[in-house]
Amino acid sequence: MTQPAENQPQQGAVSLAQSSPTIGTFRERDGGLEWSGRQETLRIEPWGPDAVRVRARLGGPILEGLPGALLESAPATSSTIKIEDGRGQLTVGTLTVEVDAEGLIRFLRTEDSAELLAEARAHFWWPGSRLYTAVGNGHHRLEQRFAAYDDEKLYGLGQHQHGRLDQKGLVLDLVQRNAEVGIPVLSSSRGYTLLWNNPAIGRVELAHNGTRWVADSARQIDYWITAGAPADGQRRYSAATGRTPMMPEWAAGFWQCKLRYRTQDELLGVAREYKRRGLPISAIVCDFFHWTHLGDWKFDLNEWPDPGAMVRELEELGIKLVVSVWPSVSPLSENHQLMEQRGYFIGTQYGPMAHADWPDKEVASTVQVAFYDATNPEAREFMWSRIRDNYLTPYGITAFWLDACEPELKPGFSENLRYWAGPGLEVGNSYPAENARTFHEGLTAEGEEVITLNRSAWAGSQRYGAALWSGDIGTDFPTLRRQIAAGLNTALSGIPWWNTDIGGFHGGDPSDPAYQEVMVRWFQFGTLSPLMRLHGFRDPGMPLGPEMTGGPNEVWSYGEEAGAILERYLRLRERLKPYVLQVMREAHEEGLPPMRPLFLEFPEDHATWSVDDAYLFGGDLLVAPVLTAGATARTTYLPAGATWTDAWTGETYEGGTTVTVDAPLDRIPLFLRDGARLPVAE
Repeated sequence: MTQPAENQPQQGAVSLAQSSPTIGTFRERDGGLEWSGRQETLRIEPWGPDAVRVRARLGGPILEGLPGALLESAPATSSTIKIEDGRGQLTVGTLTVEVDAEGLIRFLRTEDSAELLAEARAHFWWPGSRLYTAVGNGHHRLEQRFAAYDDEKLYGLGQHQHGRLDQKGLVLDLVQRNAEVGIPVLSSSRGYTLLWNNPAIGRVELAHNGTRWVADSARQIDYWITAGAPADGQRRYSAATGRTPMMPEWAAGFWQCKLRYRTQDELLGVAREYKRRGLPISAIVCDFFHWTHLGDWKFDLNEWPDPGAMVRELEELGIKLVVSVWPSVSPLSENHQLMEQRGYFIGTQYGPMAHADWPDKEVASTVQVAFYDATNPEAREFMWSRIRDNYLTPYGITAFWLDACEPELKPGFSENLRYWAGPGLEVGNSYPAENARTFHEGLTAEGEEVITLNRSAWAGSQRYGAALWSGDIGTDFPTLRRQIAAGLNTALSGIPWWNTDIGGFHGGDPSDPAYQEVMVRWFQFGTLSPLMRLHGFRDPGMPLGPEMTGGPNEVWSYGEEAGAILERYLRLRERLKPYVLQVMREAHEEGLPPMRPLFLEFPEDHATWSVDDAYLFGGDLLVAPVLTAGATARTTYLPAGATWTDAWTGETYEGGTTVTVDAPLDRIPLFLRDGARLPVAE
């Protein structure tokens, strides 16, 4: 039920210290609560159970249809609006929103009115909690300020390489870069999850004297917030932005990859060798430069003379072919002129439509490539038509690796870009999600299962079947250590399908015993990751170009001792596939990620909120990777509220304790929850 309100100013207390105190006007409108004052309109409306959407604009009514991550319509939910004593209140389940006479917002837990989050002024005089600085043509530099809380821990915000699980105290750019993925979703230890529903380039500051979200150029403030523990937040957030499809069964197995297999014979030789050795393998990847020209999106038949025969043989071996597709188009491509004429490229404010330099075939130097505009529906349709006609229809290829999809600009001046959906500063962060959408729409129309491997993502990417990997990273133990936090924060950003290049990307000598140890420990971690994919640019490397390849990167490339361990973990992943698929179904149906921080399952155990070097894979398996060189034992915390069994030895421990277990080179510590039975030991 809602209570009507007269459309007139409501009296309420204001601060006389302000330069111009404003008593705004409240009204109920279409089931939402609106406040207006000093040319600003603030609208708060129910947006799913226990959640609201907040939008604010200076100089006019709230705009509809702007780019964002939320689904077009909100799930129906009951709410109550009350306007009295100069204040407005909207209650949606466990979340209550209060707005005072001056337009300041507080989010409360309904049951006890405890404050979850509140806006905070920058200064008692000016500005307030929301700042609009004009940048021209109706756009503003937007700032949204909230209070800081000393005891608060903050998680999510996509994937970053700083190694921190708790993001409190950090300043993070909201921009897409290789290995740095900006997804503006925060989960708080105070009991809320917040989405900054704005694809603008900007930043978020999680300081001890306040939290500030910044959009460098946009038309209105837009965010979504829900109350509840992090697991509840994941369920609500995924319902509001779209849940991931069910993962195809083949994708739960092992993916073989290296930079790069140069020919059809080379790739098939590796696939045949896996089968000759009796090793499980589900997918093999055909990397970049397999094409005629960048942007032709088709095989070079000089190097891949019979793709149809290759795909058929791989299918007979039970192996899926995954093909690399880049969003960039060389001026030498057969598609370049047509795409330019039709306006299918990302435009520029100044200079030609060229966004990066890149090597191509049949040319000695680099060329200036353009990126197709994935925010343009017609450009998406054209792009998919090339993929369909050159990969799917003739060869039955349905799995694609969407590399360089930030997009990989050189230099990265978003302010110079002009997308179909809007200026680069306003919409740029959404590009990787829209690129994944191209393939989701195309594959779905063909009745195919959907999974793409992406180097970048944004809020909502998961609904398009986008898997994210952690980019081109290093190959040492400190880098491996940082991937734990990167994966967990990605999981809390709504992206359940995540992986790393096992062994890292930049280098690594397969004959070096020190690197063999890194590979073994990383391979163990990869076995217990949502996706298991071996990749990297191993030594000796070659200069970037069409002829390049890297050193060997198959499980037998790392010597007899290490190779035998890697084979054991290939077989472990195969035994765990039914469990992996069970966990993936939870992601599809409930929105819970496969890779979970301990507090997602045990929020009442305060110690779990600080564990950043172990995680749960699904609800039943605790994983404690070995992250330092030479280690033969591992100390880890086991959450209270459960009994834990060492999956290798059968020894049982009560939760709420820290234990040290043996971790020889061939063992990653694993613990089963409350008697769960999984086929870990052979």
